[in-house]
Amino acid sequence: MEASQETRKFRITKEMLVREAREWGQSILIAFLVAFVIRLYVVQAFKIPSGSMRPTLIEGDKLFVNKFIYRFRHPQRGDIIVFKYPQDMKKDFIKRLVAFEDETIEIRDGKLTVDGKILTDPDSFGKIYYYNHDPFGGPNEKIRVPKDSYYVLGDNSANSTDSRFWGFVPKKNVLGKAIFRWWPLNRVGTLS
Repeated sequence: MEASQETRKFRITKEMLVREAREWGQSILIAFLVAFVIRLYVVQAFKIPSGSMRPTLIEGDKLFVNKFIYRFRHPQRGDIIVFKYPQDMKKDFIKRLVAFEDETIEIRDGKLTVDGKILTDPDSFGKIYYYNHDPFGGPNEKIRVPKDSYYVLGDNSANSTDSRFWGFVPKKNVLGKAIFRWWPLNRVGTLS
């Protein structure tokens, strides 16, 4: 009789362990699926690898990029966007959006002009000296942004490989808008 009680206790314990393991497994699987969906469609973390966006973003900054915002509204001039680099789709770049399709951009005396008007809004455009560079931003050169494309520049104009060098970002390459810096702790905050 004692042996059957021991067997029964063991069976109950084994059944409980199997049930518990199944519940944990389901919870972990659901958590991974939710994280995957969030990373794929909602928010993704990125690390800044270069100084092309100094002083706004510096090497090692870590940020969250909103990947769904442009499903509800169009990008705005001045947005800091993450996109697939047009010349190597395996690389993600981050730059500031300057001009839209059918606009004409010119870099004149360190200032950006779009359709003949000097950009001052947002404020960041007025604070940066922009350098000319061929083939898409040489001196006295007016560049027309093609259909379904953007013209982007790094805030560190002297040390940024951007639209001046390689051309335009197709709209379909845009991954999202940089919205929040979460590292380092002394620089945590929203990005404007």
